[in-house]
Amino acid sequence: MWIYEKKLQYPVSVSGTNPQLAKMLLSQYGGPDGELSAALRYLNQRYTMPTSRTQGLLTDIGTEELAHLEMIATLAYKLTKDADLDEIIAGSMGGSFVDHGKGLFYVDANSNPWTATYIQNKNDPIADLQEDMAAEQKARATYNHLMDMTDDPRVLDVLRFLREREIVHFQRFGEALVQVQETYSCRKVF
Repeated sequence: MWIYEKKLQYPVSVSGTNPQLAKMLLSQYGGPDGELSAALRYLNQRYTMPTSRTQGLLTDIGTEELAHLEMIATLAYKLTKDADLDEIIAGSMGGSFVDHGKGLFYVDANSNPWTATYIQNKNDPIADLQEDMAAEQKARATYNHLMDMTDDPRVLDVLRFLREREIVHFQRFGEALVQVQETYSCRKVF
């Protein structure tokens, strides 16, 4: 179904170690509005979409969200890979280090583990597409907050790219919602 290219969707680099920023980035790794939640939500909802166009859209965007997950993981890894233990502790990642070393784990910025309760599927394309639009706006807002937390130009470049993709996804889901509403306004939609 997918062909994986062994390269990131967008180049990822950092200016140096920053475990504290890496911890904040985990919000987009394993948080409720993060890339894992988005990918799983869309790839699950696609099966109950009423048209091949909306099914394809959710497949495409869900797959792209997996690419974004990989970019966030790469950022967090690069921000911690050369950090010494004192930097890890100062960056409030001591607990994570005890459990995972410098390995990544699906948690949010407060170390709450990812849970399937973050995603939904109502088998109602109108409700699901509206939720998807809201999810994209929440992710965009989170990227704005993350951008406020760093002055690293390399990290900012990646975060801007990811934020812009959230905006594009929001627009595509809005277009799909209009199509579904026009097509199924007089009929049962599922």
